[in-house]
Amino acid sequence: MVNNILDILEKADKRLTNEQIAQMIGSSEQEVSDIIKGLEKDNTIVGYKTMINWEKTDRELVTAIIELRITPQRGEGFDKVAEKIYKYSQVKSLYLMSGSYDLCVIIEGQTMKDVALFVASKLAPMDNVLSTATSFVLKKYKDDGMIFYNDEEDSRQVITL
Repeated sequence: MVNNILDILEKADKRLTNEQIAQMIGSSEQEVSDIIKGLEKDNTIVGYKTMINWEKTDRELVTAIIELRITPQRGEGFDKVAEKIYKYSQVKSLYLMSGSYDLCVIIEGQTMKDVALFVASKLAPMDNVLSTATSFVLKKYKDDGMIFYNDEEDSRQVITL
């Protein structure tokens, strides 16, 4: 039942009421409420989020993906370095990776210069950081399972030979 509730909450495009979830899984509203409270308390459910397509607003926002190669700290691995990084408000996501780099940092800033200054002044100088590679997000098509699409029709003409 817990996994059913988590599946419903994760896939819902809005916050459902406990009554709606109870009806979906054939349970009581009180039982669903108790389960969700427990999942929030033990940090299984870490939050509820609204997805916003900022391109449809007047807010300027730059998203960048930074690949970091780092030297893990003895006895603590990557966790201590990751903890230093995720405390910055600009950091939206942070992942430990396999492959050619160790950490993937996703940050947001108001301009490309803001992002570049963050990388140059905060990330690159860290003792354990060996190298950084920054890529800027040009357009978001899908994020966290939600599709961001332009609902305007394509007015380009087809050229045939």
